[in-house]
Amino acid sequence: METFIIDRVGGQGDGVARTPAGPVFAGLTLPGETVRGQVVDGRLEGVEIVTPSPDRIAPVSPQYGDCGGCSLQHWAEGPYLDWKREQVRLALARERIETEIEATIATPPGSRRRVALHARRDADGRVVLGFKARRSWRLVEVTACPVADPRIVQAIPVLAQVAAAFFEHPKSAPTLHVTWTLTGLDVDVTGVERRSGGGLSADARTQAVQAAHRADLARLSLAGEILVMARQPTVAFGLATVALPAGGFLQAAPPAEAAMTARAVAAVKGAKKVADLFCGAGTFTFPLATVAPVIAADASKPGIDALKSAVGSARGMKAITAEARDLFRRPMTPYDLKGCDAIVFDPPRAGAIEQTAQIATTKAAVVVGVSCNPQTFARDARVLIDAGFRLDAVTPIDQFLWSAHVELVAVFRR
Repeated sequence: METFIIDRVGGQGDGVARTPAGPVFAGLTLPGETVRGQVVDGRLEGVEIVTPSPDRIAPVSPQYGDCGGCSLQHWAEGPYLDWKREQVRLALARERIETEIEATIATPPGSRRRVALHARRDADGRVVLGFKARRSWRLVEVTACPVADPRIVQAIPVLAQVAAAFFEHPKSAPTLHVTWTLTGLDVDVTGVERRSGGGLSADARTQAVQAAHRADLARLSLAGEILVMARQPTVAFGLATVALPAGGFLQAAPPAEAAMTARAVAAVKGAKKVADLFCGAGTFTFPLATVAPVIAADASKPGIDALKSAVGSARGMKAITAEARDLFRRPMTPYDLKGCDAIVFDPPRAGAIEQTAQIATTKAAVVVGVSCNPQTFARDARVLIDAGFRLDAVTPIDQFLWSAHVELVAVFRR
């Protein structure tokens, strides 16, 4: 057994001790703590807390320590949120960017409306739903989850019955992507082996549909293919009610979404025309349309179709036009964005370097960047700054509570 003092928490949420031989990573530890254990390949195994940090608090999940979902649940809110802010600063510093970084916006427990529940059969044949264990493919059964919407947690027993229909093939490892919507639970299942016959047999489909009815699901789909829909799952984006596409993207926590959209709308006040790039089904489009006409684009045709269908569901908005377009292969050019004096972009984790290069050459006065990856955001921000934009402020958003994940909203001005 070796003893170490934790110097900091690294970008993946593990404590890091500095040693002459290099860093040693220790999961579930905090800065200043004295810990001991056995070092294996640069990681401390069998971690024992000798001297706890004053910032250590009691975790609230019964799966804490085993479940891989909440690696920072033991950290007091203040220093935990400060650490997330620091991760954004470090990412920007790597691109030599300095700006005001606001305090991290917190997301309350019980507000996650989207979770991915992995399904497995145990030795007795019982179907178990849960999350992956820390640094393992092993499944940790979920009995309670302080992060998820309580209505999702309450539905876990009936969701296990739904999952039972998807084990027809021995190689299947179903994952239930569960979303709480305005009309109830929407479940899209992935990880099901596609047999030569084209997927589930007729018997398995019947079993899945019957289980969905018993669970009172609004909709059940298999990799985006609808198996049964009792009610159209809908979500509210600003003043609009949008029919959520099966398997479509949706921000995980409504409070985080509200914080992001509020900052985007405030930044474009006074604009005559706004572009919303990587718009999905309209998360930002509809709130932005209360300010100015919006042109929206995204690679997802189902998302764009849902957006277009929802345009008539709300009054008091400016005109919206939307296009299904792969913004990686065919980014919107200055010609496409002509007349847009404000641009909002919210790309996937890979960032949007091709689209950002086009935005940099437009005449837009304001650009709002929304990101789920501070590293790729910093790279894209450097392109805009080099083109003459000033990064006014960045707001970190703690959408994924007690994880190492941090999102942000940033405002650039000429």
